[in-house]
Amino acid sequence: MAPPGGPKGAAAAAEAAGAPAPSGPKKVPAAEPAPRGPEPGLRAWAAGERCSCKASFDGRLHQAQVVEVREGGEGSPEAGGSGRAYVHYLDFNKRLDEWVALDSLQSPGEAKEAGGAAGPDGAGAAGTGGEAGAAGGKPGFGGGDSGRKMTRNFKRRYDEIHHIEKPVEELPAIDQQLERLHEEKTKVKNIQLVELGRWEMDTWYYSPYPEEYARCHKIFLCEYCLKYLKTREALVRHHQGGRCKLRRPPGREIYRADRPPSSRHENPLSVFEVDGSEHNLYCQNLGLLAKLFLDHKTCYYDTAPFNYYVVTERDRRGHHLVGYFSKEKVSAEGYNLACILTLPSHQRKGYGGFLIAFSYELSKREGRVGTPERPLSDLGQVSYRSYWSRVVLELLREHRGNLSVKEISHISCIRVEDIVSTLQTLGLIKYWKGQHVITASTKVVEEHLRSKQHRPGLEIVSGKIQWQPPSPLISKRSPRVPTPRS
Repeated sequence: MAPPGGPKGAAAAAEAAGAPAPSGPKKVPAAEPAPRGPEPGLRAWAAGERCSCKASFDGRLHQAQVVEVREGGEGSPEAGGSGRAYVHYLDFNKRLDEWVALDSLQSPGEAKEAGGAAGPDGAGAAGTGGEAGAAGGKPGFGGGDSGRKMTRNFKRRYDEIHHIEKPVEELPAIDQQLERLHEEKTKVKNIQLVELGRWEMDTWYYSPYPEEYARCHKIFLCEYCLKYLKTREALVRHHQGGRCKLRRPPGREIYRADRPPSSRHENPLSVFEVDGSEHNLYCQNLGLLAKLFLDHKTCYYDTAPFNYYVVTERDRRGHHLVGYFSKEKVSAEGYNLACILTLPSHQRKGYGGFLIAFSYELSKREGRVGTPERPLSDLGQVSYRSYWSRVVLELLREHRGNLSVKEISHISCIRVEDIVSTLQTLGLIKYWKGQHVITASTKVVEEHLRSKQHRPGLEIVSGKIQWQPPSPLISKRSPRVPTPRS
């Protein structure tokens, strides 16, 4: 991603414009050219076919599947191309799906002969920092472990460590039907780019914006009220004449730091509690934006059952959206978080861990153990596993390992099942005589804490949180029927 107006936009405009036609005198008017058909030797592709394609994210050939084929646009014959195909790279998350020119596709056999295709077991699959290795192929930790017997416990641990989603066939029957309907509706991204403030971001997934906006290649959002617009000119008019008076999220500011959360950050953070029933339009716009970067977020327009906790960076111009999490006002299942998002422009800065830690700070003030609503996205699993590991290891170091799982849960407000799965991933727990026993020496705990995965998170000053749990009369009322997460 890059600030808007960079070379990427200029390159796209030049490509769309095509080469200029040669100039010169014409004595005889030329006849209209016949409709251009497929070039000689060019294969016709159809949805569902396997192919090999050079990906834009690393410039390498990867195995892919054609999702949809269209004529027209930048890759059309009129623009000097052969049409466009929307492809899904088989070894990667669908957030990397993209439109490519049809003439850039190769059959898998041709790519193998050229020595450039990357299959599940090929060298090319490991070219993007390990993401491909989590997607397919035979489970194993590499080397001699590739043939290790896949016991149920080993497979569960492998899937958790590598964040592998269950295949549709392994889901319950009712979930299989819902998942297939979801995949069919969201198989093609309807919006490719979004501009928010000074950031231009490539979108990852389909989002149900109104049809007139969903047909736009790029949409523009006001970074304060999140109103979506078709053009930059419309966005400028939105800010002129006092049409948008907001410079911060609506709702109540419940956290205001005096300084940046770490030496890597320039601006201090604020957190706003936005009631979904009082600020319905803002929360709907926030949900539509979030769906562009979350695959399984169910985006409903009924925001009333939720509170939204919006994190911003604060400077002299106002508050700039970083991310948010939503939380049910009353959760019969004990969920302390329904949906979580850090915008791609602010990822890898520790904000995911900050959002998670803040949700548990609220749980501590409620005096209740909490857990996030499932299913978690792959990036959500990474953030939660990192937070749980760090908290558990720090408590074990502080008490020299003399803690039970229940005591850790009582101190941290993390659910027992989440603590057990975290300790299993770290190899620090055994099941002995009908109960879980922590087996963590001081040396092993220190080694884990020294690793990069467990570096300290962003600072939260607990005394700066101005928030009280709802009245007991409200929180103890009869539970309602659970609603889809927002």
